[in-house]
Amino acid sequence: MAVCFMMTGWDPGPWTERVLSARADLDLRVWPDIGDPAEIDYVLAWKPDPAALRSLPNLKVIFSLGAGVDHILEGGDLPDVPLVRIVDPDLTSRMSEYIVMHTLVIQRRFRFYDGLQRQKVWSHGDDVAASAVRVGIMGTGVLGTDAATKLAMMGFDVAAWGRTQKDLGTIPVFAGADQLSDFLGRTDILVCLLPLTPDTRGILNMDIFRGLSRDGVLEGPHIINAGRGGLQVEADILAALDDGTLAGATLDVFQTEPLPHDSPFWSHEKVTLTPHNAAMSDPVALTAYIVRQIERFESGLALENVVDRTRGY
Repeated sequence: MAVCFMMTGWDPGPWTERVLSARADLDLRVWPDIGDPAEIDYVLAWKPDPAALRSLPNLKVIFSLGAGVDHILEGGDLPDVPLVRIVDPDLTSRMSEYIVMHTLVIQRRFRFYDGLQRQKVWSHGDDVAASAVRVGIMGTGVLGTDAATKLAMMGFDVAAWGRTQKDLGTIPVFAGADQLSDFLGRTDILVCLLPLTPDTRGILNMDIFRGLSRDGVLEGPHIINAGRGGLQVEADILAALDDGTLAGATLDVFQTEPLPHDSPFWSHEKVTLTPHNAAMSDPVALTAYIVRQIERFESGLALENVVDRTRGY
């Protein structure tokens, strides 16, 4: 069987090496040097050209090389074959590490104390317990559920919101547009882990920010976006930070990446930013997952985590 890598902006070398270490008999090819397009069975994709995908007449499955699939769906019409997203414990753990770390940074006022250290000032402020901080997770999929569970274990007062009602045990879940206002009103730190779909594009906007709690123990509401840059209206984030609607923003993703040098986010005193590395795709873990999926498919078993294209995830 022939497997094709279609990757924009990534070096395919580490990926091909890991795939061969997991399954040495695979015929690996890297776009555009793929030989006969009719021989390609599977594509491992990161921001692929939809026209290139459509040029493969015998394609069986498209595998996304990331947790999301918006980088594939937004490109245009795709072949009518299964699109499989990554659900891997390693990637999930990395994302939860990021969310827990930055929630603690806010709760324990790290930026404040970092400033005192730089000024050589020995002092402290009004520190608060995790149990007094209300965290709201937007997204009740694998990533959101894991982050919510781990934050609750740390003692935070956690709730979640998603498109449909789900059972997260002791964690309260709000669902749909009708319950969004109540969810926001009890949230001091808003964490966004939603997939990027037509319904969620631009959801992090001024209306959402104004709905966040004003009676919490923090100096004001904060947001953490480690989902997708398309989820946020960046002009609204900057305006909300400047007028006090938001006390801070931690952003791992942006509408344009890499972030332009002239972006005001780089130097804004209320912004913590990272270079889209909250949950980096690990070639070792992800290629093992993909090889296992291919083996399942070839043996007649159902693929796992197939995307519903009408929902976008």
